[in-house]
Amino acid sequence: MEAWRKRSIGSLSEDVLNKLSVMLDNSTCGWRQLADAVSELPRLRCSEGELTSCSLQVLSAAGSPGRTLLARLADRSCSLDNLLQCLKKMDHQEAMQFLMITVAEMIQITVQPQSQQATPGSRVILTCRASGPPGLGYQWFKGKEEILDPTGTTPELVLCPFDPSHQGHYICRINHGENFVFSQWAHVRLVGSVGSSPGCSSSLFSGSVSGLYINQHPQSQAAYEGDELLLQCNAVGNPPAQYEWYHNGIPMPQQKTRCLKIPYVTTAYKGEYRCKVFNLYHETWSNTAAITIGPSSVTDASWVEIDRGLESQEVCGSTSRRGIHLLQQMTNPPSSAKDFYATDKVALLIGNMNYRYHTQLCAPIADVHELTNLLRQMDFKVVSLLDLNWQEMHSAVTEFLLLLDKGVYGLLYFAGHGYENFGNSFMVPIDAPAFYKSEHCLCVQNILTRMQEKETGLNVFLLDMCRKRNLNDNVIVQPGLLKVTANIVFGYATCVDAEAYEVKREDVSNGIFINFLKKRVCEDEKVTVMLDRVAEDMGRCVITRGRQALELRSNLSQRRSLTDQIETSQCSESSSARNLQWAVAHVLPKTHYLQFDCGVRVQLGFAAEFSNIMVIYTRILEKPREIISCSAQLTDFPEDVDVDLKKTNQETLLEAGSLLLIKEELPSPDAPSLYTRIRSLQRLKRELTFTVCLHYTYFNMDEEIQECQPVTVGKPLVSKLNLHEPRPSCDSSAFTSFSLDSSHPGFSSFTDDFDTLTLSAGSHYANTGSSSFNIDAPASSKSANIPEETDSPDISDGPRPLVATKSLPHSQLNVTDYKFSDMHNFHSY
Repeated sequence: MEAWRKRSIGSLSEDVLNKLSVMLDNSTCGWRQLADAVSELPRLRCSEGELTSCSLQVLSAAGSPGRTLLARLADRSCSLDNLLQCLKKMDHQEAMQFLMITVAEMIQITVQPQSQQATPGSRVILTCRASGPPGLGYQWFKGKEEILDPTGTTPELVLCPFDPSHQGHYICRINHGENFVFSQWAHVRLVGSVGSSPGCSSSLFSGSVSGLYINQHPQSQAAYEGDELLLQCNAVGNPPAQYEWYHNGIPMPQQKTRCLKIPYVTTAYKGEYRCKVFNLYHETWSNTAAITIGPSSVTDASWVEIDRGLESQEVCGSTSRRGIHLLQQMTNPPSSAKDFYATDKVALLIGNMNYRYHTQLCAPIADVHELTNLLRQMDFKVVSLLDLNWQEMHSAVTEFLLLLDKGVYGLLYFAGHGYENFGNSFMVPIDAPAFYKSEHCLCVQNILTRMQEKETGLNVFLLDMCRKRNLNDNVIVQPGLLKVTANIVFGYATCVDAEAYEVKREDVSNGIFINFLKKRVCEDEKVTVMLDRVAEDMGRCVITRGRQALELRSNLSQRRSLTDQIETSQCSESSSARNLQWAVAHVLPKTHYLQFDCGVRVQLGFAAEFSNIMVIYTRILEKPREIISCSAQLTDFPEDVDVDLKKTNQETLLEAGSLLLIKEELPSPDAPSLYTRIRSLQRLKRELTFTVCLHYTYFNMDEEIQECQPVTVGKPLVSKLNLHEPRPSCDSSAFTSFSLDSSHPGFSSFTDDFDTLTLSAGSHYANTGSSSFNIDAPASSKSANIPEETDSPDISDGPRPLVATKSLPHSQLNVTDYKFSDMHNFHSY
């Protein structure tokens, strides 16, 4: 065994360990499976508590379960060979290949050859040394030609006696097997020789020798919007160097000179810049220059409150020293005024579709899913829920408020029926009566007042619902007094007294709002700027023009973005409590393995769709040869949860009713499995218990035999929070007297049982994406399907209640040749 295999994985660089952990942060072939594989060696075995600690790393913005596990293995002196053997056992080809390549990348040149000048007859020694695996090979080159001298394959190349024929450029190749690295070029010149003037391409690469060398790299800069950006890269070479600039890895076709000049920059120009330098024989890259673009000095100015006396009339035109000083402050703001961060980022996404007494909707399932995935990319802790009744919505909002604290970014998204009366927006739960009023709904403005009490850093409301007047409701709800926090953003899918629509497609429906929002929401721009661009995009869509237009209401004074980084060092001590509470709502049961008396072994696995929807799959792992057929089916579910018995134990996810579920969470299609979908987990009052029935038939026997085993998996996902239970009493319409004291019995359930909390193999997806129902990404849903839209019959012959039917059929939203005659159920109330 090569010696390098005995080295500890702790010898790997931080960058390598981080890349390896990314490959292990998944539920199907990831860190959990690695922990199981290494557990065969007692000294490397991790306790259940340590594995739980690894699982909870996803709660940190920079946390990684895989990275934490690798650190624990390094502490146990796990060797690279141990790690490779375990990855091989897992059949993790990507990680194995990366680790093998990394061995080559571990070849690091410690001594670079240096350019020298020498006199005729002298002794010249070029030295190149490297650290890495034993058995490194060296080969020196002069230009393109191998040096066959005996010292040409050693770390030290000796040129003695030195004569004019030795002049030129030398480079050393260090290799280990098929992997290699090159040293830098070293130029050896004869003192007094012709063409030795520095800085001249012809002298540096004289005669027929080719080469390329960057002697000036672009530098990182900070600029304001409207400033000129100038980056320079200079190289000498033979043939002459050519240049090509790249911005964030994308070529800039118009920038092909040594100087990149942009007269007036905007935030679109921030990012990383590199220059590719090349000639006929060589190619090299400059160092990366990081460019930050802040807002213009005027928009970033700090306003000073001034009494409106007589002097106020002359403030704008004043040239006093105080006025000049203010201008200097405005044009030179302190760095702290330009950079914003969140102490945490939390989002609650609710999508109501299956209304009992109102038109049912199609789009919320995909809208909530897509926004969940996008917010997760920006390090939001996301809880996503489908089909909540009044009590469950109130409880979910209460739990959401508990996650907020000083400096936290809070985002609430709602897709479903809604209305607006007297400036207040109301979200309609699925159990709202036919003629609902404010007392049957949730007032968004009252939620805002509670968010402000938490001293949040940013409050964002994205309301994908109608805003028609509710003629059945004449009550004027009086929300609590709002504070002047200058951090509130309301993004309405439509204007006042207008409706919001959804787009019916063959695969997955989207609301028009989300269809445009998903293209912009991850932009690193001020929230209001991003939403303005969404509004502009919607305005260019022919089918929505004059019928649905995004409305933005905001008092946001700072340039805060949803992409702002999380500064954990600034977080309060309550952040750990928030993380714990959020984790509880995303706990999946651990994979079960059932052994039946007949010799059949069954795997029972779990995957999350939304925070309140889970898929259970059964898979036959082992069976005796004499058994020719067998299947493991689930029965006897509690009445609390919603299970469509016609769609249980199906061979495909689609047949089981799952449209968008992440495939990576589930077994390979090559492994036959039966799928059952469990909905409404928020209504589960006791531990989830069901029966696994094994049906099998022996060879030469017609009679089917059945064995059953009861299974209890605890309270998975959001069921642990008991959203069905009433929270502290409050005015149902105002939602202003909720007590958010975490010591209240209604809030203690998640801490009481945390000692027994175990995250399953799918828990990484649960924690970072279990709040992503039907996760076969609508953005690339090649195999996704869509449920039939069903309109509930009229409840009575009286005036129809105010509902928000959202439906517009079309295939691609960026197509402009829509026909309003194609609109389905286009209602105006």
